[in-house]
Amino acid sequence: MLVAQLSSQVLPKEASLSEGLTLLWQHPQIRAELKELFSLLSDRLNHLQSMTPGGDSIPLAPHARYTRLEILAACLPEDRATAPVWQTGVRWLPESKIDLLAFTLDKTKGQFSPTTRYRDYAISRDLIHWESQSITRSQSETGVRYRNHSKQGSRVWLFARESVSDRAFWFLGPAQYVSHEGEQPMAITWRLKQTLPGDLFQTFAAAVG
Repeated sequence: MLVAQLSSQVLPKEASLSEGLTLLWQHPQIRAELKELFSLLSDRLNHLQSMTPGGDSIPLAPHARYTRLEILAACLPEDRATAPVWQTGVRWLPESKIDLLAFTLDKTKGQFSPTTRYRDYAISRDLIHWESQSITRSQSETGVRYRNHSKQGSRVWLFARESVSDRAFWFLGPAQYVSHEGEQPMAITWRLKQTLPGDLFQTFAAAVG
């Protein structure tokens, strides 16, 4: 994830992790600055964080924050140094069988059109209301995958940020389909496997209040 964040703009997309690490090691001044930064950031942790439950090897911790690039880098094969561009709110990773759903809570700011002002919010500390893309029907391949992800062996991971000015998203963790209403978009209720901390729930509630 670190290598992808630092080198995605300078390495070819086929570059290996070894090539990325070699590039980083050629710049001792950057390594020294990172060492200082890591020490500083460790003092700013405000949530107890553990890796994704279920023994998953993907290094994402619920209730930590990640950029889109970091999220994709974490989910890619381990020998990759760069991550592809991700600009939309949804991303299906067929190799990992994971649906990544990233949404913005406060849509009063930014370039949200009437067709992209989806109603996404926390219902409670363990339930999330989320709306799919406006083209998604319940019987489409994507809609069926959302509804039957447990039976089909795929996973759904939720990421949320307060506003478009935030580069990073809070990782809410894995989620389980509960129900949905309508289509185009589908209004889906997801149940989080890890309950939201009280402060995040209050923040999310205020962002859409």
